[in-house]
Amino acid sequence: MSDTDTALGAPAERREGREKVTGTARYAAEHTVPGRVHAWPVTAAIACGAVRAIDTTEALRSAGVITVLTHENAPRLADADDPTLAVLQNSRVPHRGWPIALVVAETLEAARAGAAAVRVEYEAQDHDVTLTDSHPGAYVPEEANGGYPGHRERGAPEGAFASAAVRVDAAYRVPPLHNHPMEPHAATAQWDGHRLVVHDSSQGATAVRATLAALFRLPEDQVTVVAEHVGGGFGSKGTARPHVVLAAMAARRTGRPVTVVLPRRFLPALVGHRAPTLHRVRLGADEQGSLTALLHEVTTHTSRIKEFVEQAAVPARVMYASPHSRTTHRVVPLDVPSPSWMRAPGEAPGMFALESAMDELAVALGTDPVELRIANEPDTEPDSGKPFSSRHLVECLREGARRFGWAHRDPHPGPHSSGPLLVGSGVAAAVYPVLIQPSTATARALPNGNFTVRVNATDIGTGARTVLAQVAADALGVPLDRVRTEIGNSDLPSASLAGGSSGTASWGWAVHEACTRLRAGLAEHTGQLPEPGLTASADTAGTADADSDYARHAFGAHFAEVAVDTVTGEVRVRRLLGVYAAGHILNSRTARSQFIGGMTMGLGMALTEGSTMDAAFGDFTESDLAAYHVPVHADVPAVEAHWIDEDDPHLNPMGSKGIGEIGIVGTAAAIGNAVHHATGVRYRELPLTPDRVLTGLPSFMAR
Repeated sequence: MSDTDTALGAPAERREGREKVTGTARYAAEHTVPGRVHAWPVTAAIACGAVRAIDTTEALRSAGVITVLTHENAPRLADADDPTLAVLQNSRVPHRGWPIALVVAETLEAARAGAAAVRVEYEAQDHDVTLTDSHPGAYVPEEANGGYPGHRERGAPEGAFASAAVRVDAAYRVPPLHNHPMEPHAATAQWDGHRLVVHDSSQGATAVRATLAALFRLPEDQVTVVAEHVGGGFGSKGTARPHVVLAAMAARRTGRPVTVVLPRRFLPALVGHRAPTLHRVRLGADEQGSLTALLHEVTTHTSRIKEFVEQAAVPARVMYASPHSRTTHRVVPLDVPSPSWMRAPGEAPGMFALESAMDELAVALGTDPVELRIANEPDTEPDSGKPFSSRHLVECLREGARRFGWAHRDPHPGPHSSGPLLVGSGVAAAVYPVLIQPSTATARALPNGNFTVRVNATDIGTGARTVLAQVAADALGVPLDRVRTEIGNSDLPSASLAGGSSGTASWGWAVHEACTRLRAGLAEHTGQLPEPGLTASADTAGTADADSDYARHAFGAHFAEVAVDTVTGEVRVRRLLGVYAAGHILNSRTARSQFIGGMTMGLGMALTEGSTMDAAFGDFTESDLAAYHVPVHADVPAVEAHWIDEDDPHLNPMGSKGIGEIGIVGTAAAIGNAVHHATGVRYRELPLTPDRVLTGLPSFMAR
């Protein structure tokens, strides 16, 4: 094997690829241990209130049904730090879709039939599920998700905006969005005395182990959580969800292994969603286009039982130089399912609003939108004043414009026709913070010349196994095929979850350190290695999570070309092109896949994905993939992802930044800006579905 095969950045193939395409990779629901049974949840049919009575008589008479758990007979859990996990503990119904019973049966079909036979009487209360920007219950939280302050202000933004030569004051709306991974949330739980073993579809087995141990009052070393293969998560599997708690409860009650697979239509209510966000963005600039005021105010919802605040105004604290700024979040508690993380929480909806407003400002100024962004580059991070560890947004914009052919674009907004279609192009910037968490890892040299690296990382389809092996091979100075990685088991050295684009940076730091120490130990060792081999370990607590003197972010630029059909209102994305500055790219093959995946998800956010909260019933009406439309191959004809290699010494030993989420950030804005360029109509609410586009087109334009 050549030296290039061990180098970071080489396009090494996914190690588990053959298992996945041949069907031998086993997921959480596919661990068919002897005696396994199945469970099916019964969920609440009201939006607020309580269960008055629950009759399980007919369900228990159904063929194959073993037991039915309700709040009256379910095992008692310890108080949960996360109230969404306190299932079957009382009669309260905090939102529609809340679990109120669990039917356990010999087969999945019998469990489903038994669940249909459960009869429930409710005490329904008045509910409120409608988010408005003037809701009387709105408040400014102390913190938004990620620990960011709910409110930040510099200078005198109101006065600066009022006196600005050129102003944009616009409202934008992003609807509720749902994660919908290919593999639904599932778990198989088994008790062996006081020991609990769970196979869970999770982004972090270490975190799930800690949660289950606390809920079931066990020492953590009596809980094993395995997440060897995970079919996507996009944030919804970041921490324990109700399905794994229900599986463990049912397994304890029956004494048998139990599998719980949430039906897809249950996911919107039970595993989190991207909360809707209402944005007001105000930009003030002088006649040369320099920003003098930037105000971004966001209103969002949370549930009654758990506060989660989408940090959608935070990107405005990073992106552009302005002496006067206000960024505020307001949150409204409603009788809705608890929102949670979805790919690039905060950045994805926030940058749709901000980058759409920047495009509006460029139009008002008669300035090229690429040049407007470059003209407002900050010298330091505007909100903190810290220097950037590296910031190559300008290079991304310039390189993207070159590759896209931006110079040939007609600068005037539409209509630009190409036959029966209106064609336009748009641009938007992207940003995502560098997040790193402490992790531990071990590296072992074996007498046969091979190496084993152990770390409880989780591969949710990102290629983590492969990239960590490359990190290890590079640090050890050995060919890649001599390194084996063990991941996805909480009995391995503990590690952070796969989220916040932090996985590779966090796990890779620990792996690199362990392998560096092992290499030094091998250099000092003489003679043959002992039969167990030689081992080194690393724990990055106190270093990986140390405060930095630098503002650390990845940046990017998105370019989109669209065609708008004025007869049907359909928008087709003809081309998407992204250029990113994300430190050193550790595997060009898997990185390109991650960028393209994020861009595709951003396309869905722009054109097809959106959910409606039914005010009368209190539930999401688009609860399956027939109604909630994710992009398919035909929607994504040409997507290009490129990057600029950054040498940033202030990150981690590999010099890498996270790449899993930045691809979605800004994509929707670039597409929306392209639609404006094509039609001359500004659409400020997503998704840009045909009905919405047709409604906005002038009558003379619609054919």
